[in-house]
Formats: sequence, structure tokens, C-alpha cells
Amino acid sequence: MHPKALLDACSELVRLTLKFDHPADAIVSRFFRDHRGFGPRERATMAETVYTVLRKKLLFDHFAPSGSGPKERRLAILGFYGPGDFLRSALTEQEVNWLDQCEKIKPEDLMERHRHNLPEWLVSPLKDQLGDEFWPLVESFTKGAGLDLRVNTFKAKRDEVQKALAASGIKAVATPYSPWGLRIAGKPALNKHEAFVRGDFEVQDEGSQLLALLLDAKRGEMVVDFCAGAGGKTLALGAAMRSTGRLYAFDTSAGRLDAFKSRLKRSGLSNVHPAAIAHERDDRVKRLSGKIDRVLVDAPCTGMGTLRRNPDLKWRQSEQSVLEMTAKQTTILQSAARLVKSGGRLVYATCSVLPQENEAIVQAFSDANPDFAVLEAGNLLTSLKISQTASPCSGGADGQTYLRLWPHRHQTDGFFAAVWQRK
Repeated sequence: MHPKALLDACSELVRLTLKFDHPADAIVSRFFRDHRGFGPRERATMAETVYTVLRKKLLFDHFAPSGSGPKERRLAILGFYGPGDFLRSALTEQEVNWLDQCEKIKPEDLMERHRHNLPEWLVSPLKDQLGDEFWPLVESFTKGAGLDLRVNTFKAKRDEVQKALAASGIKAVATPYSPWGLRIAGKPALNKHEAFVRGDFEVQDEGSQLLALLLDAKRGEMVVDFCAGAGGKTLALGAAMRSTGRLYAFDTSAGRLDAFKSRLKRSGLSNVHPAAIAHERDDRVKRLSGKIDRVLVDAPCTGMGTLRRNPDLKWRQSEQSVLEMTAKQTTILQSAARLVKSGGRLVYATCSVLPQENEAIVQAFSDANPDFAVLEAGNLLTSLKISQTASPCSGGADGQTYLRLWPHRHQTDGFFAAVWQRK
């Protein structure tokens, strides 16, 4: 494609994305469906340009006024994903001079907000938790996420999948924590790989796999994935149960559960029962009260731990969003807890790095429910023989109470989890 035409397409996609009326990945996907003439290389350039603009929006907004032409074009130039000489061949002489001046500015000469590219409401809670590690976290957010796979241990073994990928020229290394995980550099096409079609693996972040491991579902048990969503953790739980017992996948979105059916079929599991519920107090939930061995609540959240993959979230969420989420999380956790039988296990998790959605929710629940005793996540991981190098835990006197994953420390999305046992 001619450089000028590609830059024009990038500019239009940037314009659409910055309306923030839908998630960025949905906007990008729809744009490509509506414009099927782009090849894989052009689509990659356009998508990465958009995500670079979202990751560095404050910096690019700072540079843009000194340029000329439509703002979305200036932002696309600054975030263009591709060779510099290719980009410059699409620019006017004035634009080339402006871009050269922008690139001469040293990061250390910028204001802090133009270096971290985060909304101010998000900066303080991160600095309070991380101190000097704030800047390594910021750096991790700008690099994008890697690709983790979860081997379906009901059908395959990790070393077998690793060899099958290697035979296709895809290098995969074992994840450091999850015994089910493989990590791949780059973003190779996997959906047509023979091992994927067989159901031998799924794409799933290692942090998400650890949530399923913490629940430690056993053969023959009754288990509930209370906010099943796309079903990734449901499938991990079903494999851990060896397709025995009964595993309910609850979600308020029938559409998400319908989309899950093809993945479920590929997995080979027969113990999973997807069920759309109207709300957390649905009659289907009430009928199972006090009967469930293990309940996972991967609660709706702001997603502030996924900014490597979803940088638009930091601009689409707000302090008000956090307040709304915490109210919802409190209600969902309390309702899900009613399912747990005596001696049963409850896991609450988010993909947020905000203490308001994590430790604060957990403390309030524990205070209101003395019949639930907190279990140390670190001890549980040790009992599962999961390595504690670069400990994935935090909180409590020994720093082992909660699962706490950070992108810059653990190369996963930001995750939090707390575990209780009902007395």
C-alpha cells in the first residue's frame, strides 16, 4: 500500500478510536471488517499505531499543537508503527521538520505527566503502592503484552504442546508460575494450528491461570465460576476436575456464554454447565445456596491491570467508575459467598491494580462475614508446588496473604486474588 494511503487510514482509525464510545479493540475489529482490502501487514501497522497513540496520549497531545493538519493525522504520525523512512515518504516537508523537532526532545526534559501518560486519578494509588517501582510499571504499560497459552491438561501435556509448536517454528517457554502455561514471543497466528484445533491449548494470561489454581477444584466436586465471561477460567477449572463433578459457568451476558460454546466443545469437557443469570440474586443462584464446594468470583472491574493490552481503559475509566465498580463488586461477592458450603472455598479476584477494588473489598467482606476465614495465598501456592521466586503475593505480616501480580515484576497482567474458607 502507498505510504500516504496507509497514513490516511491510520489517521481515520485514530479518529474513530479517540471518540471512546466503544472499546478500542472492538473499534479496530469493526474497521477491518468494514475495510477488507487491507493485508496483514497493513492491519498490524494500523492497530499498533492506534495502540501507541492510546499509550502515549498525553505526550502526543503535548506535541500535536505545534504541528499542522487534522489532529488525528498528527497523532497518527507521532504513533506510526513502522520504518521512519516509510512514514516520512508520506509527509509534507513541514510535517517532516515538525516530526524531527519532536523526536529531538529528551524524555528527561518532559513534565512527569508526559512521561507516565496516565490520568492523574490513577497516579497516586500506584505511587502509594509501588514507590520507586512506579516508573518500571509505567514502562511495562508502554511495551504491550506478551502471549501466554494454557495447556488443556485434560487432553495434552505441556511438553507435548511445546514440541508441537516448535515443529511449526513457534518457540514457547514454560511460564515461571503456572504448571499449565507456555509463553510465546510475538503474536503468531494460532487459531489454525493443529494443536489449537484439537483443543490442546487456549490463549490465557498466566495470571488468569493462577486464579484457577488457587481455587484448586477437585474431581467430583460442585464448583461455580460466578462471573464466567468468555469462559477461560471455566475451562481451566474443568480440566483440573478431569471433566468430573459439576461446574457451573454463570454470567449475566447470554451472548458471552454463547460465544463460549465453541471453546467448550473444543476442550472435550463434559462437566461444564453454562447458565445465563439475570443478576447475582437470580433464582438459579438461590437454589444452590450452601451446596457448592468452591466458588470463583473473577469480578467485573476497571481493568487497570490490563493496560498493556487495553490502554484505552485508562481514558475510558474514572474515579466515578471506580466507585461504581466497588459497589458492584461488594454486592457480587456477598451473593456468591452464599453458595459456599461449610468447609468450602471462595476466591475473589480482579484484573485491577487499585486497592479500592481489591484489599478494601476483601477487608469489608471479612469484617461482615466472620464465618469466612482468610487462607494465605502464598501457602496455597506452595502446597501446589508453584515457585515463589519473585513472589506473586503481598499483604499480611509475612507478605503472603493475597495473590498480587504486577506486569513489571511478573510479566503478567495486573491481578489480585483473596481466598477464604467457610467455617
